[in-house]
Amino acid sequence: MGLPKKQRKKYSTPVHPWQKAMIDEEKKLVEEYGFKNKKEIYKMRSILKGFSDQTKELIASKTPQAEKERVALLKKLQRIGLINKTGTLDNILDISINDIMNRRLQTFVYKKGFARSINQARQFIVHEHITVGGKKITTPSYLVNADEENSIAFVANSKLSDEEHPERVILTKKNPKPKKAVKNERNRK
Repeated sequence: MGLPKKQRKKYSTPVHPWQKAMIDEEKKLVEEYGFKNKKEIYKMRSILKGFSDQTKELIASKTPQAEKERVALLKKLQRIGLINKTGTLDNILDISINDIMNRRLQTFVYKKGFARSINQARQFIVHEHITVGGKKITTPSYLVNADEENSIAFVANSKLSDEEHPERVILTKKNPKPKKAVKNERNRK
């Protein structure tokens, strides 16, 4: 059974980690979602794999217990916001890794405009500047429930809650200086 205090891995690594296609895919995910390392990708893939494995077992099973588990799984995924209210077990198998990545707190903070970049969103979360439903959340990979989306805000006593804070002001690109006209040799003659 093991010690309850002992930390255990919450993910499984790829069987063949050095495949070029997988490396390129992971690199795109790291850039798009601002991960600290690939371990976070593996955690999200493990969550997705757990949902799909449980769904496959429930589709095959016809017992009364399986029916209770179906209802519980559908409610959980509806609460998280991965499927809609009329979703079925087949819709669970259509969930992609990007759907789960878009439910992370770090992604929500960036998309709501609280941070200028996805990496800055991560920094704000880790440094305890973000609350969800009035609770400080310091985990960028926290999966935001559908009813919690509108309750994401800055901590009330945080300096970042002021919209005029230098880190929150959105920088606009100034019009670049016009390039100097290059004189052709034809114009010189």
